[in-house]
Amino acid sequence: MDDFGCRFSNKRDAEDLVALLEETYPCKCDWTGNRYIGIHLDWDYKKRELKTSMSGYVKKALIQFQHTKKNNRIQYSPSPYTPPEYGKKTQMTDIDLSAAMTKDEKKRLQQVTGKFLYPARALDNTTIHALNCLSSRVNDGTEQTNKAIDHFLDYCHDNPEPIKKYVASDMILYIDSDAAYLVEPGAKSRAGGFFYLGNKDGKLINGSTLILAKIIKNVMASAAEAEIAALFMNAKQAVPMRQALIEMGHPQPPTKIKTDNSTASGFVNDTIKQNRSKAIDMRFYWLKCRQQQKQFTFYWEAGKSNLADYFTKHHSPAQHKALRPIYLYDENNQLDMQGCIKILNN
Repeated sequence: MDDFGCRFSNKRDAEDLVALLEETYPCKCDWTGNRYIGIHLDWDYKKRELKTSMSGYVKKALIQFQHTKKNNRIQYSPSPYTPPEYGKKTQMTDIDLSAAMTKDEKKRLQQVTGKFLYPARALDNTTIHALNCLSSRVNDGTEQTNKAIDHFLDYCHDNPEPIKKYVASDMILYIDSDAAYLVEPGAKSRAGGFFYLGNKDGKLINGSTLILAKIIKNVMASAAEAEIAALFMNAKQAVPMRQALIEMGHPQPPTKIKTDNSTASGFVNDTIKQNRSKAIDMRFYWLKCRQQQKQFTFYWEAGKSNLADYFTKHHSPAQHKALRPIYLYDENNQLDMQGCIKILNN
């Protein structure tokens, strides 16, 4: 075992545990509880809040990769953005015909994605989609991929100290699910998910406990099937999380999973019927089974309030700037997470 935390009511009991461990293993003990697996913990017991950070990690990584910005413009988006051409009937997919990456460039790509993956999963949600896109090009990356790496490192340079805030809750698991159809090479689609622990009334939106940002392995036949696949992937991730929460003493009602696709919601809830049995992958019927077992409740809500949408698409810098306070804490921003969400809902 590496790091672990222990809650106690009598310090002498904890000291006895440490003494027993030290008889066999070399160990260090932090009685303040301000650091765990490289994450700095800033506790506010009066407000019942926790702020997590990894101070200095990004700056050290940028020094390791010897990265310097080439311009003074602040980078708000972690990945390059191509604006749509409004009014055009057909939006053709851009084909990357630039030169292939060299062996050293591929190694650099592997090092960058490996170095930033941990803080992305543990803390900085805003980078995880960009990292997933970069890591998917390890075998077939091009000069355009190199530019995307530099773009990502510029974003990290301008946002070096991300902070995530959690508030005390009833420990009820909630999930937002979303998909993007045919956005990846090979006619692949992308799935996204935003997991958080809230209150029983569903009004509290908390810091994320897990972010799903993955390419759907199989080719989906429609946008609706891609949304159902995203529900399937998020629900599979939720099963062990539900069980862990239950064993920790937090009984779970049917976990609510939000989707912004009415056809996907209708399929899972049996409010629509298929005309052709092969229109939807058979494995996705697992969702109906688990809903009947009262493990999950699937429901529709408008896409503007779906927090998983952020992890399935390359948004504009303005969009990233506006939504950043939802996913990360910013003490210089007047809007907090709840304030930004109210704006989205309006």
